[in-house]
Amino acid sequence: MDHAAVLALYDRDMREGARPDGPGVRVERAGAVVRQVADVNGWNGVLWSDLDAGSADRVIGEQIAHFTGLGLGFEWKLYGHDRPADLGDRLLAAGFRAEPEETLLAGEVARLALDAEPPAGVRLVEATDAAGVDLVVDVHERAFGTDGTRLRHRLLARLAAHPGTVVAVVALAGEQPVSAARMELVPGTRFAGLWGGGTVEDWRGRGIYRALVAHRARVAAAHGYRYLQVDATPMSRPILQRLGFHALSTTTPYLYEV
Repeated sequence: MDHAAVLALYDRDMREGARPDGPGVRVERAGAVVRQVADVNGWNGVLWSDLDAGSADRVIGEQIAHFTGLGLGFEWKLYGHDRPADLGDRLLAAGFRAEPEETLLAGEVARLALDAEPPAGVRLVEATDAAGVDLVVDVHERAFGTDGTRLRHRLLARLAAHPGTVVAVVALAGEQPVSAARMELVPGTRFAGLWGGGTVEDWRGRGIYRALVAHRARVAAAHGYRYLQVDATPMSRPILQRLGFHALSTTTPYLYEV
C-alpha cells in the first residue's frame, strides 16, 4: 500500500469532502474547517482543518462560538498529521478535553484476509429493524459500559432514511447477543468505515471480532468499495493488522462540553 497516497485520498474524500452521516445532518465548509452539525443525538464536530500558527487560535474560538451558540457540545477530531503541530495543545488551552488516542488504519479490501468465521455455536445476523438495533445497543452498553441512547437514535434514523449506507451486525450465541459492530458505506467514495466493534467480556478472545471484520469486509467488497478504514484502539489494532490493515496516522477526539 502507498500509505501517503491513501492518506491523502482519505483526507480528501472522508474529511475535506465529508458527507452528512445521517438524515437532518449538514456538513458545512466554514473557511478553514469542515464541520458537521446535527441535533443533540447526532455527532457534532470538526472533521477537517487547514490551519497555521497564526490562524489556529482564532478559528478554534470561532468553532466554540458556533457550536455553543447552538447549545451543542462538539468534538474536534484531530489527526496526527494535522497542522499546526501544536494544535492539540491549543485545543486543550481553549477548554477541550482529550480522549484516548486511536490509530487510523486502512486496508485494501482485495488484500484482506476474509476467511474468518465465528466460533461454533455463534452466528452473525444483520440488524435491519428496531429489534435488531436493540441487540446492537445491548452489546454496546455491556461491552463498553456506556449509554447507548445516541447510538440507538442514529442507527434507527440511518436505517429508516438511508438503509443502504449502514450495516449493523450482531453475533448471537443461541439467542444471546455477545458481540456487535457496524459499517458505514459512504456513497461516492472508495472508503467504507468500520465502527463500534465490541464483545462482552465473557466472549472475548474467541475470534468473534475477527469474524465481524471479515463479514463487513465481504459486504464492502460486494458493494464495490476499495478500502476499509477504522479508528483502532490498542486492543483491536493488532487483530486488524494481522488481517492486512496498515497504520496511516493517529486520531484523537478533543471534546468541548456545554
